[in-house]
Amino acid sequence: MFFFIVLGMEKMRFYDEAAHNFYAKMELQGYPLSALDFYAQHFTKLCKDLQDVHGLSSLAEEGKWHKSAKFRDEIVDKEQVIVVTDTNLNIVFATQNMTEMNGYQPNEVLGKKPKMFQGEGTCKETTKKVSLAIKNYKPFEVILTNYRKNGTPYQCWIKGSPVFDTAGKVVNFIAFEKEVA
Repeated sequence: MFFFIVLGMEKMRFYDEAAHNFYAKMELQGYPLSALDFYAQHFTKLCKDLQDVHGLSSLAEEGKWHKSAKFRDEIVDKEQVIVVTDTNLNIVFATQNMTEMNGYQPNEVLGKKPKMFQGEGTCKETTKKVSLAIKNYKPFEVILTNYRKNGTPYQCWIKGSPVFDTAGKVVNFIAFEKEVA
């Protein structure tokens, strides 16, 4: 057995030398990434997304939501950020992909109001439109200037709506969000 390991290591040295010589002649001067690197990144993201789908489904079940969105489609396929608030507009759930959009970890925003993302460049007319829709339990769709954790602005498409339970009572508000150009 030891003989095969030594023989394998010896062959590996020649492979490394050949690869080094080949890539040294190329302009890029780098080695190709393994397909496993890409797979691992995608797999990790998919696992986080599916955790979020499970978390949202549990929240919907606990709150006895009358209707629940197809969370998997919204998070995995459309790559949207989902934020859920209670009726006092305190954030009770945020998907992990929020970090990619604005730099905040979900646990940093829990218990806070979505206004935390607004700043001096946020349009007052648009925020009034959102406030009125929330007050009247109506859905809304806007593009709003929000601010990342580092203070830089970004345009955020937000589609929000009240969430009713099976008895017809508003129990949460939900927003589907995505950065737009």
